[in-house]
Amino acid sequence: SPSGSGCGSPAPSSQTKASKVSLESKPSFRPPVRETCVSCQKTVYPLERLVANQHIYHSSCFRCSHCNTKLSLVNYASLHNNVYCKPHFCQLFKAKGNYDEGFGHRPHKELNEVPAGAVELP
Repeated sequence: SPSGSGCGSPAPSSQTKASKVSLESKPSFRPPVRETCVSCQKTVYPLERLVANQHIYHSSCFRCSHCNTKLSLVNYASLHNNVYCKPHFCQLFKAKGNYDEGFGHRPHKELNEVPAGAVELP
């Protein structure tokens, strides 16, 4: 069979010529990029890979930030780079009535307020 096709190896004389040519024309070997889990910082392999909000998780590490319940792509909600089960997301939202205070952040309206005693320039 012609070299490079079929299951058998090519003849020894053509193998040395082919290997010299292919080594010169091949780009250098680059190992695949290793993806790491946002939660545990360990390598994520394709069978255990889960992507949510452009973050990569192990399926076993994809858990609610509040109660640690295992989540799936259909039963989670996300805010401020944290993931929650839907019941706790709703509970934390209802606790303060906004998406900041219930989740441990300063209320959005306070971020633009001038502190007391400060002089506001025109």
